[in-house]
Amino acid sequence: MSTPDDAAITPAHDVLRSTRSDLEPIFSPRTVAVVGATEAAGSVGRTVLWNLLSSPFGGTVYPVNPGRPNVLGVKAYPTVSSLPEPVDLAVIATPAATVPGVVGECVDAGVKGAIVVSAGFKEVGPEGADLERRALEQARRGRMRIVGPNCLGVMNPTTGLNATFAAAMARPGNVAFLSQSGALCTAVLDWSFQDQVGFSAFVSIGSMLDVGWGDLIDYLGDDPRTRAIVIYMESIGDARHFLSAAREVAMSKPIIVIKAGRTAAAAAAAASHTGGLTGSDEVLDAAFRRCGVLRVETIAHIFNMAEVLAKQPRPRGPRLAILTNAGGPGVLATDSLIQFGGSLAELSPETIAELDGFLPDAWSRGNPVDILGDADPDRFARAVEVVSKDRNSDGLLVVLTPQAMTDPTRTADQLKMHAKLGHKPILASWMGGTHVAAGVDILNRSGIPTFTYPDTAARAFAAMWRYSDALRGIYETPAETEHDGERGVDRASAEEIVRAARSSGRTILNEYESKRLLAAYGIPTVETVVATDEKAAAEASGRIGYPVVLKLHSDAIAHKTDVGGVVLNLADAAAVRAAFRSIRESASKAGVPGDFRGVTVQPMVRPPDGYELIVGSSIDPQFGPVLLFGTGGSLVEVFRDRALALPPLNTTLARRMMERTRILSALKGVRGRPPVDLGALERLLVRFSQLVVEQRWIREIDINPLLASHSGLLALDARVIVHGLDARAEDLPRPAIRPYPSQYVEPFTLRDGTRTTIRPIRPEDEPLLIAFHETLSERSVYSRYFQAMKLSTRVAHDRLTRICFIDYDREMALVVSRRPTEPGRHEILAVGRLSRIHGADAAEFALLVADPYQGQGLGVELLRRLLRIARDEGLRLVTAEMLRNNRPMQRVCEALGFRLRYDPDDEVVHAEIEL
Repeated sequence: MSTPDDAAITPAHDVLRSTRSDLEPIFSPRTVAVVGATEAAGSVGRTVLWNLLSSPFGGTVYPVNPGRPNVLGVKAYPTVSSLPEPVDLAVIATPAATVPGVVGECVDAGVKGAIVVSAGFKEVGPEGADLERRALEQARRGRMRIVGPNCLGVMNPTTGLNATFAAAMARPGNVAFLSQSGALCTAVLDWSFQDQVGFSAFVSIGSMLDVGWGDLIDYLGDDPRTRAIVIYMESIGDARHFLSAAREVAMSKPIIVIKAGRTAAAAAAAASHTGGLTGSDEVLDAAFRRCGVLRVETIAHIFNMAEVLAKQPRPRGPRLAILTNAGGPGVLATDSLIQFGGSLAELSPETIAELDGFLPDAWSRGNPVDILGDADPDRFARAVEVVSKDRNSDGLLVVLTPQAMTDPTRTADQLKMHAKLGHKPILASWMGGTHVAAGVDILNRSGIPTFTYPDTAARAFAAMWRYSDALRGIYETPAETEHDGERGVDRASAEEIVRAARSSGRTILNEYESKRLLAAYGIPTVETVVATDEKAAAEASGRIGYPVVLKLHSDAIAHKTDVGGVVLNLADAAAVRAAFRSIRESASKAGVPGDFRGVTVQPMVRPPDGYELIVGSSIDPQFGPVLLFGTGGSLVEVFRDRALALPPLNTTLARRMMERTRILSALKGVRGRPPVDLGALERLLVRFSQLVVEQRWIREIDINPLLASHSGLLALDARVIVHGLDARAEDLPRPAIRPYPSQYVEPFTLRDGTRTTIRPIRPEDEPLLIAFHETLSERSVYSRYFQAMKLSTRVAHDRLTRICFIDYDREMALVVSRRPTEPGRHEILAVGRLSRIHGADAAEFALLVADPYQGQGLGVELLRRLLRIARDEGLRLVTAEMLRNNRPMQRVCEALGFRLRYDPDDEVVHAEIEL
């Protein structure tokens, strides 16, 4: 007999599908008003109106002009409020000063979306920025969405909507193009006609007063006509929303960005090493890697990649096989491949033997596979068939050069049967002009992307691999680490250290405080004793054991070596006393004698197999805290061997960060030196990232050097800069990626007395979820998914990544876990999920309890906590669906305030609650 909390329910998929996106009125309006429509030749208002009238989208167009009875022969209206019916979309082309009032009038008239093509806003200075603020305030009164201002407008080529002042309408296709530059939009539009490129959407986004990259990526991610999203970006806007949306969509649709304005460091060097090493463009690369966005350098390349990724699968590795009828192009392709991060596949002996069976004796007998200039279509086709099956390759590039005996058209016709190689992409380079045009057309129509030059094709493959590798890194299951709230972290102590420093008016923690802060997060630090006089220094040195290091103890001096504040390798008490006097004198000469608070005494730690590393963080103006890892020591700025990443990290992301540095090769062991424990280093980076996102008053922090050796990891020196007393909590930079919501970690005791923890899910939970699914009965599975589902399907990695690797801004999944009585993994007993509905302050929930733990109150408690989280996250509505025969779950919903809706013709019961 089931109890109320052991039933499972499924998400309200139909509710999600029926929820109309708040951008739908902009892309698919039924009625459009052109505010500022006019007949003045060459005016924006006239051009927009004409484009809407001459590219029928199936709706009604209303000119709004108080000074004319009609515009272009169409009846005009003096105001939006005087229109004869409600309007979905208003295109506003009036002077900037009038726009806030027009937006307010649109809101009062119930207009759902607006495109402001007018210029004269923040791009002209503070007065324009104030106009934007006032316009947005008006829009927020009615939840109306705005594209622009200062933009070209929006096209939906599929429906025929042309709400722009461009000279022509884009061709329909499956690539969405988004741009901050209206001028670039017109240039790309002209180019697209020549190259016959079509678009599912063509958007000039302008200065992003309201609708930003994240909104558009969300909308186009749900659009079945869009297969790839191409972006020309000048500024990031809402970084968290962009990364959140891109990460969700990139797994199913490639997002390709060209970013204008590569710059040097975004800020001048500050008191820490890290502050001088991060820069906006380098951080942007790290952000794109974190969300699976592919960054390219040229307009041509961006559309090449959109075509390639839309037609061919992503490679599983970097190894490319090149097949050509001429040696030179193969060499060019190889150089380009390696330059951009790919590698040349080493053909297996079996492949070479099979090729030997039918290729001329003079063939290259390696990769590139040169099948010689007299290759006919049959030789090409047979060689492609053999090479494509080689187990050592991850992709294939076929190069044809037009020679006297070459038949480009017939060869392409033979090749098209190999357009699908399973998980391997196939690319082609048919070199030449009109002679190869027919073959190029055959290949393109069959789904094989073609390139005029082989080096361009090889570069495209390398970019495909980088894109694939970035996605794999994002969703690779990390190693299990200690769960939040358990051993190794003392947040209270860390907060007190920072609070005490700020309360005293300081922004720089002294070395002793900095190391205590690291220790509070389980980061090993060298023993450090503060000594205020010579005698205390000598006594401390004797207790620690010689040799020792003395360092200046100061609340104001950040770089102690710059003022002679560090003395190494002191072998006895006399040397320690002399060093103490020397440091005190150096501090006096530096002009801060009153800030001399003594010295710190530390053991001299320099194992012969050790490496000096740096781990740090500083604030980027766009993305908030940014992490740095690389080669450390006094020459850190000289070597500049570093990698950046956005916090928070898991062990997989930490390893990927390490892999982008040259020092990693040494850490693995070199020239007889034993390797460093890389797993321990990964865990240290994870803890460091946790410190950075949890202690938000920290502005900059670095550990330099972090000594890494076979015997362990040790922070020898640390520097921390905090925000001053003038900083407000609400103004502190927030991480671009929402960190683990530890506030939702709470204990819960089952009815039988079993102690558990209810906490948000983690990527590390994937193995635990596999074990969880193994406990489920067919009844529970059917109740949850409304159908039978095999275990192998439920625990597939691609599926579980969507469940475990969640964006806490978009959904919240809670698991009930308990520590096993015997040593081993934690065990998951139940899962509850709350998923936001795009474009609405609403979410749908789902629950599933393992059969052995049903009847213990878990379902009720999970739902209660999900509703509390929904309120905390600002949601207004929570919905769900459940089977009609699932009466226990229906009773739970009713007890917690849900309204149930029954349809006599449907087996599904709909539940909802307003919060």
